[in-house]
Amino acid sequence: QVQLVESGGGSVQPGGSLTLSCTASGDTFSNYDMAWFRPVPGKEREKVASVNWSGENTYYTASVEGRFTISRDYTKNTIYLQMSNLKPEDTATYYCAARYHWSDEYRYWGQGTQVTVSS
Repeated sequence: QVQLVESGGGSVQPGGSLTLSCTASGDTFSNYDMAWFRPVPGKEREKVASVNWSGENTYYTASVEGRFTISRDYTKNTIYLQMSNLKPEDTATYYCAARYHWSDEYRYWGQGTQVTVSS
């Protein structure tokens, strides 16, 4: 099974930018769809963005569309979440997750990285 390690969180002022990274190990990277999640009030978590196993398809939740970009680098077994024009409501712990590309369930999770947007 795959292990996931996130990095890149931090504190930034509104309007600023951050890039999160998630490096996978322990299994074939291209077997997995990858995603970023964050907790939201009233829900366990929301999927912020995802990229499928081939890199051809991406998804963004409406609140980050046009501000965040997800990508994956097969040479580094890493996915990225480039976040720009950050808003205070983007403050959260961001979790990287993986699922086998034939599965519906994100079963593998990283430990999370904190993003704080504040003036």
